[in-house]
Amino acid sequence: MLRACLTLSLFLFVSSWRTSSCSAELSLSAIFGDSMVLQRDKPIHFWGTTTPGFEVTVTIGDQSAKAKSDKSGRFDVELAPMPAGGPHEVTIAADETRILKDVLIGEVWLCSGQSNMQWAVASANDADLETLTANFPQLRLITVPNVGTQDPQSSFNGQWEACTPQSAAQFSAVGYFFGRQLHQTLNVPVGLIDNAWGGSSCEAWVKRDVLEADGSYGPLLKHWDDLAETFDHEAQLAAWKEKMAAWQADKKGQPPRQPQNVLAGQHRPANLYNGCLKPVIGYTMRGAIWYQGESNAGRAEQYGELFPLMIQSWRDEWKQGDLSFYWVQLADYMQENPVPSDSAWAELREAQTKTMSKLANTGEAVILNLGEASDIHPKNKQDVGKRLARWALAKDYGYEIPYHSPTFASMDVKDGRAILTFENVGGGLDTFDVQSPLGFTIAGEDKKFVKAVANVVDKSHVEVWSDEVKSPVAIRYAWADNPVCNLQSSDGLPVTPFRTDDWAGVTAGKVAP
Repeated sequence: MLRACLTLSLFLFVSSWRTSSCSAELSLSAIFGDSMVLQRDKPIHFWGTTTPGFEVTVTIGDQSAKAKSDKSGRFDVELAPMPAGGPHEVTIAADETRILKDVLIGEVWLCSGQSNMQWAVASANDADLETLTANFPQLRLITVPNVGTQDPQSSFNGQWEACTPQSAAQFSAVGYFFGRQLHQTLNVPVGLIDNAWGGSSCEAWVKRDVLEADGSYGPLLKHWDDLAETFDHEAQLAAWKEKMAAWQADKKGQPPRQPQNVLAGQHRPANLYNGCLKPVIGYTMRGAIWYQGESNAGRAEQYGELFPLMIQSWRDEWKQGDLSFYWVQLADYMQENPVPSDSAWAELREAQTKTMSKLANTGEAVILNLGEASDIHPKNKQDVGKRLARWALAKDYGYEIPYHSPTFASMDVKDGRAILTFENVGGGLDTFDVQSPLGFTIAGEDKKFVKAVANVVDKSHVEVWSDEVKSPVAIRYAWADNPVCNLQSSDGLPVTPFRTDDWAGVTAGKVAP
């Protein structure tokens, strides 16, 4: 009897070992699922995990591709480019077979950033009208939930859905209005990946190794490493529970706010790279749109290097060349200041603009005329989406439409007046609301700025002067948190804020929170 029990135990052990060591369930990121959109006209990348050394076959229609999983079980399969169309079925055959249905081929864009990208259609202008008309069966949406972690994630809790009034209501408004414009213009399926987290810092979207290798972010990383050593979320929760119990006893005043675990939040370096971005890295797409910067305004000078580093690191990991990357410049916000002064938000806008000269296939949607002084979340997301769509339609799809806001090119000073030359002026420089250009300030060698008078000379030149500054050396335009400015192209695209000087700003040298 004892011998029989030992034999049975050995059999069960060997069977269990064979099951755990020699077999593995086919695992895919949630980005691969029913109703998804695959990128047209590019090699289509599938990945996942299965039994190590197993041959995996991916089939779409009459096209198939194969690859073997490596020692860890990871497999990568690439199919040849396909034209727009569908619906198709996708079969992924490994140690088990998965069939994905209602798959379309079209255009895919990632929508990322912080709260102004996360802001839902239901909270945008005319939300009731917008949701009533949000019936687009070939516009597909998927949202990646907010997960902050130092451990790279392979998947997430989400699924693709066709655009309906219900699914659109809680989707990114900027993403939806951008994607809707593409869908209606191109007449092909469009897939949008909503991957934004309100309040997030740029460094949270960058891989830790990338920040370490750069060498410039030591103080920033040390700040968070030191915090990780001392932060005790459990102790904070315990203290909060005691305060909550006391408050519930008499219900006087406001209840104590529950403490957040900052180590699992949206500011810690690499947290959102690991928790939100990693599960979709490699999904074949056309490009990304981005709306973020408010949380980094206090370190705007640093952002001038951090933001292009983030973009390039994404491109390096996606391995699809210089993916198109278009962002929204910060809107006007906070109270208007009647006196020329320094501005962290102006410096952040400058850092965003300079990124266009550092990286190819990038672009900036200027929205200085769409903000709200008392609300960091301006509700006019329709025009924001359209300005981003102009970049994509012109640069990626070949439409001859205005897309680039006018930009400062050069300055010449003669007889106490500065003549500014602008590029990307479209049909020519113009003003909004009043005839005279507003928003210019001027300074001499003393670096003291005063309001300036300006005049549009011709389609690409503006003359600027002040009787208070006899020998001007620097001009600034729209250099404020909430600037009063009105210069634009005749196409209605606002002139990009700028300064001609390179004097140290209020965020110079700030490298950590």
